[in-house]
Amino acid sequence: MTETELLRSPAPSPAPRTEGRAGPARRALRLLAILACVPYISIKIAWVAGSEIGIPAGSVLLEHRQLLIVGNSVSVVADALVVVLALLLTQPWGRRVPAWLLALPMWAATGLLAPIMTGYPIQLAVAALSGDEAAAAPSEPFLHSWVFAVVYGGFILQGLSLGTLFALYARDRWGRLLRGRLGDLSARTAGRGVRATALAAGAVALVPLTVHTMWLSGGTEGLSPRQIADRDADFTVLEAQWIVFLVVAVTATLLLVLRRPAALKTRTVAALAWTGSGMAGCWGAYMSLVALMPDTDPAKRLTGLSQLTYAGEMITGLLLAACLAAVLRRRSTEA
Repeated sequence: MTETELLRSPAPSPAPRTEGRAGPARRALRLLAILACVPYISIKIAWVAGSEIGIPAGSVLLEHRQLLIVGNSVSVVADALVVVLALLLTQPWGRRVPAWLLALPMWAATGLLAPIMTGYPIQLAVAALSGDEAAAAPSEPFLHSWVFAVVYGGFILQGLSLGTLFALYARDRWGRLLRGRLGDLSARTAGRGVRATALAAGAVALVPLTVHTMWLSGGTEGLSPRQIADRDADFTVLEAQWIVFLVVAVTATLLLVLRRPAALKTRTVAALAWTGSGMAGCWGAYMSLVALMPDTDPAKRLTGLSQLTYAGEMITGLLLAACLAAVLRRRSTEA
């Protein structure tokens, strides 16, 4: 399989028959997605302007002002893209956008939001059951607890509304690509190169899976002194979540390219591969970027093993996404 086969996206499909105005349900979801962005963007803009709202005295965020401004400016732009996506998914002109131009940001949004949508509620449940009011927030001064509730609550609403809009959009525009079951896919849908790439991704994933399993089991090899000191129920939830998403990503993609078991629905397997690969690729890339940022405190610096783990997750996610794109591309030529 050539690089062109992996990266080339399918040509835009013919517009659906119903190209009129979005119905009331989609308009409501669009409004919800846009409104859910307001708290996060407002807080970030306030921080860029110099406000310290929600930031306690002594927070590490106040130690690097320039980095805070740059990082929050990028965050504002990234969350503003949610508004653009919400409009694109509900307007007639959005159905004529090239597939790759929509798929890339939606894949990233899915990967970044899905772990928050699952992990944060679990952390809150663990905190409620254990009676630990400090759960779901760092132990050292970082942000006031209400900021986590407002921001993560907004992210969950964004994920629910934007995810539903995208599912409806994909059904209208590309539904024929996801019909049927795995056994209905032709052998050409996933050629030898695609299968080899998926197997390579599975091999790469063994590294982060092993490390996260070790950390979940109580091992400290590769953790920074700060991470070791801050190990708590939240840490356990996050490590378990890393493992689950990685396993789902690799398993779903392998099932898709191997077309087995034949009875599984194609759209279900593709959705799991999409979500899992997005989480691994995007969060792996984000954590790799965090590892490269300067930190004057040696106790907080990520170790080489941590950097290798996050890089492995990023590579795994990108390889799996390439397999999914290749399958859908070839499927589009057959449908």
